[in-house]
Amino acid sequence: MSGTFVNPLARGTAGVINSARAIKQWTREVLMLQDDTIVSVNELACHLPGCPPKETVVLVMQGPGPTMQASIHKPMKDIVIEDIASAFSRGPGVDELAGAIEP
Repeated sequence: MSGTFVNPLARGTAGVINSARAIKQWTREVLMLQDDTIVSVNELACHLPGCPPKETVVLVMQGPGPTMQASIHKPMKDIVIEDIASAFSRGPGVDELAGAIEP
C-alpha cells in the first residue's frame, strides 16, 4: 500500500473545518445574527436503531437570551444553506432571537 492514509472524519481535517465554517456563515446569514453571537457546529454519530448514522447540531447562543438548537440529519459535508433555513424555521424562538426568516 502506498501513500499515507488520511481519515476524512478526523478532527482538524480541512474538509470538516471548511464544512463547519460554511455552516456557521450560513447560519449567521439566514438568522441575520450579530457578530458577537456564538454559533457552534458539531457532527454526532448515532448508534440507536432508527437513528440516522450522522447528525449535525447547530447551536446559536446570543447573550442572556435563549440558546437555539437545530438538528439536521445529515453529515456536515452534505449540508447546504437551505438545510439551515429549514431547520431553524421549524424551531421555537427563532423570531425572538434573530427576526423573521425569509423563505
